[in-house]
Amino acid sequence: MLLPFHEPGRLEAGCDEAGRGCLAGPVFAAAVVLPPGFNDPELNDSKQLKAGERDVLRARIETEALCWAVASYSVEEIDRHNIFQSSYRAMHRAVDQLAEVPDFLLIDGKFFIPYGEMPYLCVIKGDGKYQSIAAAGILAKTHRDEYMQGLHREYPQFSWNTNAGYPTKAHRSAIETHGATVHHRKSFRLLAEGRPHSLFGEG
Repeated sequence: MLLPFHEPGRLEAGCDEAGRGCLAGPVFAAAVVLPPGFNDPELNDSKQLKAGERDVLRARIETEALCWAVASYSVEEIDRHNIFQSSYRAMHRAVDQLAEVPDFLLIDGKFFIPYGEMPYLCVIKGDGKYQSIAAAGILAKTHRDEYMQGLHREYPQFSWNTNAGYPTKAHRSAIETHGATVHHRKSFRLLAEGRPHSLFGEG
């Protein structure tokens, strides 16, 4: 059973990201404030759920959360700032968009860039410990997967509808065969042997 909050009486927002380890596409982040008394036994780390289960929970979270927001950092921003900075800045963007201002942030992971003066707590594997972080992880994951499904229709050869841009063997093989697209991250090692820059040029 996931914890409902870190400290009672506060407006806590759980934050998580999706797509940090991908070779293509933006990194997405979500922030979720759940109402007092919220309890869903199906809520869990998004990586432990099937796609259909995530979709059902997404609808429930978006309907029942006190407020929620999803934001992203583009491939260009990732290449400019690095993926770690981009992940945390995407969380900042999500918090910026919340309809209510939280007074505490629960962050999935070990590190974070402070969001102004707002207090926060980093929780390793927090999406398996706190409901709000798990909810944020599900929203970030499902919104990003939906975005990559759209890109797949334009670039079906990379199978982004199934790998979501992650470095699968088939994805890397497709990059080697077809070259990189504008949606691939230039700062990442796209091929296993590592020839990141030679793949770009024709867009």
